[in-house]
Amino acid sequence: MDVQQLFKSLKKEAECPLCLDTVKNPKTLPCLHSFCLECLDKLANFARRQQQTTIKCPVGQTSFPIPDTDTFANLPSSFHLNRLVDVLALEDGSVQAQKCDSCDENNPATSYCFVCQSFMCASCFQSHQRFKATRGHRNVLIDKLQAQDVQELISRPVMCSQQYHEDQALEFYCEDCKVMICLKCSIVNHNRHLVTDTQKAAQEQKMQMADILAKVKAEILLYENEITIQTELKNKNIAESMQAEKKMTDTVEELIRDLREHEKKMQQKFLEIYEAEQKQHATRLENLELITTQLNSCVERGQGIIERNVSAEILQANPAIIERCNDLLNAKIPDVYKSPNVYYLFEKKLDLLDQIVVTKTDPSMCVAEGRESEVGKESSFVVVTRDSEGLQCYQQDDQIKVDILSAEGDHLKTELKDRKDGKYIVTYTPQCGGQQRVEIKVNGQPLTSSPHIVMVLHEYQLAFKCGSTGRRVGELGFIGDIAVSDTTGTIVIADAENHSLQLFSSDGKLQTQVTLDGIPSSVAFTRSGDLLTLVCGSKNKLCLFNEEGQFLKHFNDKNLKEPQHLSIASDGRFIFTDKADNKIKVLSPDGNDLLVAFFAINCNKCPKCAVYHQGKFYVSYPGVHCIKVFDKTGVYIHDIGCEGSSDGQFSYPRGLVIDKCNRLIVCDVGNRRLQLFTLSGKFLSKLHGEHFGDSKFKPLYASISNDNKLFVATSWECGIFVFY
Repeated sequence: MDVQQLFKSLKKEAECPLCLDTVKNPKTLPCLHSFCLECLDKLANFARRQQQTTIKCPVGQTSFPIPDTDTFANLPSSFHLNRLVDVLALEDGSVQAQKCDSCDENNPATSYCFVCQSFMCASCFQSHQRFKATRGHRNVLIDKLQAQDVQELISRPVMCSQQYHEDQALEFYCEDCKVMICLKCSIVNHNRHLVTDTQKAAQEQKMQMADILAKVKAEILLYENEITIQTELKNKNIAESMQAEKKMTDTVEELIRDLREHEKKMQQKFLEIYEAEQKQHATRLENLELITTQLNSCVERGQGIIERNVSAEILQANPAIIERCNDLLNAKIPDVYKSPNVYYLFEKKLDLLDQIVVTKTDPSMCVAEGRESEVGKESSFVVVTRDSEGLQCYQQDDQIKVDILSAEGDHLKTELKDRKDGKYIVTYTPQCGGQQRVEIKVNGQPLTSSPHIVMVLHEYQLAFKCGSTGRRVGELGFIGDIAVSDTTGTIVIADAENHSLQLFSSDGKLQTQVTLDGIPSSVAFTRSGDLLTLVCGSKNKLCLFNEEGQFLKHFNDKNLKEPQHLSIASDGRFIFTDKADNKIKVLSPDGNDLLVAFFAINCNKCPKCAVYHQGKFYVSYPGVHCIKVFDKTGVYIHDIGCEGSSDGQFSYPRGLVIDKCNRLIVCDVGNRRLQLFTLSGKFLSKLHGEHFGDSKFKPLYASISNDNKLFVATSWECGIFVFY
């Protein structure tokens, strides 16, 4: 670039956005845009005459209060623009901005020495050339400046403004006073202050500026993503409207000619819906684009300072840059406007019964809850309508249709009750067991899970019993826990009395025995199919074996004090009950990190077993004869059961498991039975009498296989009961 092009570029950069002339006495607003002081004051005077107390930046549209002093003179000056103004004045022969630095004659400067870093008049320049010490210095005549000379003049060192220090460059930075100083200042005025090199201080603050700009760039990406989302929603709304309109048009065209007027009315309504929604989208997009412009402008200003890498400019501008960036980062992102879903419904009958449904309900977010059913009993489930955010909503015009097919393919009679709150109760009575096919449509659109299969619940029946008491291989001592592999059906017994793990096939035949150097108090299969066991002894250990019983590794159990039972959630997390502090502890799948720890308030009894299912923890408390339920963060919700022998009551409940029909199965040890509950705690049924009536057989722990077989470990004359 030649010098003329450079001056032209610099002049454009130094142009005031208001008067479009080279900026005079440039002042910088907090939004980092610079203007002539006179232009800003004129803008403030005009706003004040309009009874306004603020002005808007003409570039970024950010509002700022008008100073009480009626002038913006107290705003910071732009270091970079002041330098540009000085250099641009050198090109204009009619303006003598620079005076000689070498004499007291106040003569206009005609040359500049890059070694002495000073402007000189013609007389001083001649003397400068005669002296032997300065004869070889690099000098340049102002009227013969080249592009590189101009760039060096812009980046020339800043000289001290203190009296008698004018020949000293500001080479240091006082950390205490937050100002640039020269060597003399550091001795005279800043003695014993913390002083660092200007370049070092600038480099540190440059890093701060770069960090905050990186955050702003990330924020820009966020806003750009919001614009993309808003645009996609806008296009989705257009597509839905057009698709519904096409369906309406295709349907209407099948009717006779005198229905054409009806078609026009419907089209007009679609147009009104479309225009209203597009107006909403346009408003949101305009707001998002304005904020994005402000963010980009802030980055552009800050990036320019970083790229120029002028220490003084960085130090001068850094506070304003950081403040502006933080203001923009702390601003609340405008809510994305989501259009209501548009559907066209039509039923071909003798009378015209079509309609346009404009609703917030989004069929893809709607769900059906509570699908369990039993043969011969009236059953029900709830259809919940939700908006695009997944929040429950109710729209009077919503159309809900439910069709249930039995295992034989018969249509079951259903009743639909509208609760007027976004929930619709569907009741029906299955006449046979097995799978049911449930189809649910909301506003003509199927739910994401529709059609889905629902199991008609059945009562467990005893299939066989295996295992016997003893100390030989294949015989069992006191059982500490039971687990079943989802992949192979392998049954593992934690044999606490014989200090071993007993592995049986799914049909009850012994496969192998693993001898341990401690007491196995609990056992579970990981998601990958490996076997995790809790071994108690002089030191508690968490050991991992493969399914053949070969040792793999120990886990770090630093978060456990006196663990007594283990289970594994569907997402791989480890769940422990800890006797030492009566807490339930949830560890990461690698066993290293404690994710959640909680306990039952106002209960000093130790929890025994804990399982996690559908966002809730179910924990047995034998000492208080109940099951306590907690949410996913460990907040107590309610109890299931109390002390007693009636249905739904317990005597020392211990083992817990949840079967494939979402039933909570509790080992009611003292009452020698299993009790089955809904996940909300409603009693369903029990297994007792012929199975556990003998006092020698008390159900301690239970496990469910992938094909919904129930395995129950009993005490005393030890045995494993298998139910289908």
